Amino acid sequence: MTKTGRADILRAAPLLAALTLLATGCGAQRAGQDAGDAGPSRAAAATPGAPVDFRCPGESAAPTPAPSAASSTPATPPTDHYAENHGFLVPLRLHGQSRCDGLTAAGRIERALEPLRERGEFSPQSTRAALTRLGYADGDVEASQSGPTGVSFLVVAHPLCLEGGIDREKTRADAFGGYPDGTDCRPPSGGH
Repeated sequence: MTKTGRADILRAAPLLAALTLLATGCGAQRAGQDAGDAGPSRAAAATPGAPVDFRCPGESAAPTPAPSAASSTPATPPTDHYAENHGFLVPLRLHGQSRCDGLTAAGRIERALEPLRERGEFSPQSTRAALTRLGYADGDVEASQSGPTGVSFLVVAHPLCLEGGIDREKTRADAFGGYPDGTDCRPPSGGH
């Protein structure tokens, strides 16, 4: 008969713990049961649902759905990885009520800047003044010359970012939710 010592027990403890875990199982699924029968999986419960968009007040048509991950991924991987390497430059889209708030704010800005365009007043100072009259703080408004007859602007209005411009042809304002790397409303300078 062999005598089992303390050292032998300590060496066998990890093996015994692993066997116990395997014998008891680590999930709620039973033999013969489909994985979906026991309720939502842990991965499904932790994954947020797709963003919901709805028609905003004053919007003439239903919003265009955001492209799904399946439809935006090419069937074959790109050879140059340009889109992958520059994804940090793509602004975050707004969804739900934030999208409606963004459309409202962009519309207000376009109406405020349209008289400047009609008068041919394309200066950063007049654009900044018109935006601050809307209630945006002077420190949250940037405006710069964009060619000889155009001005581009950026307004930081947490949680919204509003950007656009005016030129001889049109007045444009768009809302977005910042950038994926967390640089707020200003485009990131580096990446990947």
